[in-house]
Amino acid sequence: MTDRPGEHPDPPSDLANRSPLLYKLEPGTILSRIHRRDKGPVFFGRTGRNRFDSPNGSFGVLYLGMDESCAFVETFLQDTGIRVVSRHELEQRHLAHLELTMPLMVIDLSHSGALARIGADSRLFSGSHAIAQRWSTALRDHATKPAGLLYPARHDPARNACALYDLPESALRVTRVGSLLEPKRATVLADILDRYDLGLID
Repeated sequence: MTDRPGEHPDPPSDLANRSPLLYKLEPGTILSRIHRRDKGPVFFGRTGRNRFDSPNGSFGVLYLGMDESCAFVETFLQDTGIRVVSRHELEQRHLAHLELTMPLMVIDLSHSGALARIGADSRLFSGSHAIAQRWSTALRDHATKPAGLLYPARHDPARNACALYDLPESALRVTRVGSLLEPKRATVLADILDRYDLGLID
């Protein structure tokens, strides 16, 4: 008897015949992204380094938080056990808001019943990237033709993140918010640091 469940299985052979839970992102929905300050906020990555990337670079993925706290935790707390964040790290990245200009239907992996419907479990968000990428490819190819995936953030599963597949530039209206260190965003940063019990160091 083992005390660990092992790796998440690959997508089932009958995934195409299953009915994933869908979630509609309405026009006007504002998503949050923390990006490198020397790069634009919209980046559909094909590097294969991130969880739901294409394993062969055949499509791009843009990672977003459904709110600012999610964007923060997905960016700065990727390594388990982090207790502090530095001003230098915060200076290197800026916050942006991306408003949807069209409705997008995504596959929901976050709500009750969503994972069981497709034969998955929560290891999809914490285990092997290679396996998660194969799932991402299979779900992108599903007959429902999703625009992306809605899933719980690894380090704060009460908050949802979104991985969007290649979209036309016109689908997103970008507002560059800037650094979280700016005085006018002091309350936002303080709330996030308090929520995750993080210290701020130089």
